[in-house]
Amino acid sequence: MPKIKTRKSAARRFSKTGSGKIKRNKAYRGHFMTKKSAKQKANLRKGGLVSHADKKRVKSMLGV
Repeated sequence: MPKIKTRKSAARRFSKTGSGKIKRNKAYRGHFMTKKSAKQKANLRKGGLVSHADKKRVKSMLGV
């Protein structure tokens, strides 16, 4: 069977941690930042993890 190609758009958005989890950035940071509170903006700066429901799909896109 041939190797699975990496989807480059997904490779730019996700990265793997040492323990095998998949890191992601949070949404809602593109624009309209003046309306958001300082607390909300601080929480958006932190990364997140891909949920268990989406992990299989993301891993296949990354070719892992």
